[in-house]
Amino acid sequence: MLIVGTVSNPATIEQPVNQIHTAAEARLAMRRGEWTGTTTHQLPGCVQANLVVLPAAEAFEFLVFCQRNPRSCPVIEVTDVGDPEPRFSAPGADLRTDLPRYAVYRRGELVEELTDIRHLWRPDSVGFLIGSSLTFDHPLERAGVPRSQVWVLNTTIPAKPAGRFSGPVVVTMRWMTPAQAVIATQLTTRFPANHGAPVHLGDPALIGADLEHPLYGPPVKRIPPEVLPVFWACGVTPQRVALAAKIEFMITHASGYGFVTDLKADEFCLP
Repeated sequence: MLIVGTVSNPATIEQPVNQIHTAAEARLAMRRGEWTGTTTHQLPGCVQANLVVLPAAEAFEFLVFCQRNPRSCPVIEVTDVGDPEPRFSAPGADLRTDLPRYAVYRRGELVEELTDIRHLWRPDSVGFLIGSSLTFDHPLERAGVPRSQVWVLNTTIPAKPAGRFSGPVVVTMRWMTPAQAVIATQLTTRFPANHGAPVHLGDPALIGADLEHPLYGPPVKRIPPEVLPVFWACGVTPQRVALAAKIEFMITHASGYGFVTDLKADEFCLP
């Protein structure tokens, strides 16, 4: 889940979701402008991914950062320079058109959100697809862990730096009962390409989680005593460090508007 710019009042899916049965159908609907809403909790069973597009000059260092921080930055695919097709995870797809909404950053600042980035795609553009925890939400529900509010939070956990890319790890937080947290830990361990097992359970202060200023979700004043906060590494981490490095030009997916791959969650995991 990559969430840096905020999106208010997300649009709904104009084409009824029950008429879309495959990832390919969803991507074509996005390409035609018929699917304008979020991908959050849509098409359960499909692997969803975060998108980062960088110039080739920054791509190697960014890839090294991801390699050094696999929990935060599990790379599903890297496209060839200048090629917008993710040939491994979604053959025939186009990263320039097949997401509902994109965020465009220049020198670390969000400058606009678009539904089509063909005019911004450069001959030296490289696309990174990074695993998303949205992928394991449906398996968690099947295992008896109900869907909960998700927060995206800054922490004081240091990521391993690579060149100009450095900074703290960003996490997602979900509230569960202790019994549900055990199930969630066991199950998400099977999904290393989508952040894997939690990085922390319990007191948010021990990892410096900023509950007062979430990157996504409402501020948290109090955690009910009957719930256990569970924290996963989050794909916002590479986006935040790229913004902190004030990369000249970067495109990501907008908050909640991810890329839906053809990969199946129940197959793209450990046995």
